[in-house]
Amino acid sequence: MINILLAGGLSLLLAMVGTPMLIKFLTRRHYGQFIREDGPTAHYVKRGTPTMGGLVIVGAVILAYFLTHLLRWQAPTLSGMLLIGLAASMGFLGFLDDWAKISKERSLGLTARGKLIGQIAIGAIFGLVALNFPDHRGLTPASPAISFLRDFGPRLPIFIAVIVIVFLVAAWSNAVNLTDGLDGLAAGSATLVFSAYALVNIWQFNQWCGRTSTAGPRCYEVRDPNDLAVVAIAFAGACFGFLWWNAKPAKIFMGDTGSMAIGAALAGLSVMTRTEILLVILGLLFVIEVGSVALQVSYFKATKGKRIFKMSPIHHHFELLGWDEVTVVIRFWIICGLCVALGLGIFYAEWVVGQF
Repeated sequence: MINILLAGGLSLLLAMVGTPMLIKFLTRRHYGQFIREDGPTAHYVKRGTPTMGGLVIVGAVILAYFLTHLLRWQAPTLSGMLLIGLAASMGFLGFLDDWAKISKERSLGLTARGKLIGQIAIGAIFGLVALNFPDHRGLTPASPAISFLRDFGPRLPIFIAVIVIVFLVAAWSNAVNLTDGLDGLAAGSATLVFSAYALVNIWQFNQWCGRTSTAGPRCYEVRDPNDLAVVAIAFAGACFGFLWWNAKPAKIFMGDTGSMAIGAALAGLSVMTRTEILLVILGLLFVIEVGSVALQVSYFKATKGKRIFKMSPIHHHFELLGWDEVTVVIRFWIICGLCVALGLGIFYAEWVVGQF
């Protein structure tokens, strides 16, 4: 438990201290955000705000993870390293996208095809490694089975399982990316979901099948749950520390560097904790955001120009209805908190009911 608290505290401190340093660095070099021209007019004043703040989030997580293991004289696990590698790789892809926007001085970065190819490659490498390299109990970091609160149903062929993992990594990285449109919205929501996963991993560790002396009939067949809790709380702490500077009026944006890394980390956590479907509940706000875009585009094409929302993602719809940005963010945080509470309740209830 000490290593979990240490990782969370270190990442929080590193993010809070590192973010203003990055702001000064980016401001001196005029690395600012370009605002989409068809967006809400109230956002035009944000033009030039430093972006690529995700560098601090990812950097804080990596430093906190390794410092925690160094201070506690513990070796990193394959699961923890895989999750860190997945987030860092996707963050680098997001960095390339952010850099393309800055260098070209427009709100569009990498092409959709280029970004998708990168997501597929990163997700495929993660999936292939996670589905191999079993430990002494024969357990791999990821499972080829469909999972809700634990594995159920038949085990998928490795090829199909990798495709599913690639889809999850791409879907969640894009979902968080689309949510990152208002000051503090993505950072605050991600803090809640990562905190939930820290609790999930702590509970899985306490009821872990790997603890042969205390394992019960309802134990969890997962790999390295304690180390996954360290990564989850490190992300929660980093996002929370970043939020101090990202809340309205934002002094810096996380950019694709942060949002894509966060989304990939959530996908990786769901895969390695065997809770892929549970993440749909815990991160329902992100699902609503990406779903609003899919609905808007589909309806627009089907009706030849009509719209369901005034603008998508859906947070912009409420802005155009006259809601203040802070009001939208806080209410969306509340929705996210309710979804997290529901997901954790379902997770715990499944274990309790299984005891009888």
